[in-house]
Amino acid sequence: MGKHEKLLLKILHGTSDRNIDFSDLCNLLKRMGFEEHIRGSHHIFRKAGIIEKINLQRDSNKAKAYQVRQVRNIILKYNLGDELNA
Repeated sequence: MGKHEKLLLKILHGTSDRNIDFSDLCNLLKRMGFEEHIRGSHHIFRKAGIIEKINLQRDSNKAKAYQVRQVRNIILKYNLGDELNA
């Protein structure tokens, strides 16, 4: 199991929302096919077929816990876990 798969499981498990590295989360989203646009401190991720946009900001070197929860909800809603194996 690779680094991205382990991170995905950690996010989906939901017990470490405050301990997700910001850059790892950004890389995971890009690997899942999201496009990143940076506006100041905001990293905005969009993907065709996904209505919601994901707006992330750093909290030191970690992602904010509520934003990790938003990412988890989008992954579950659109069944994006299989995107890593594509």
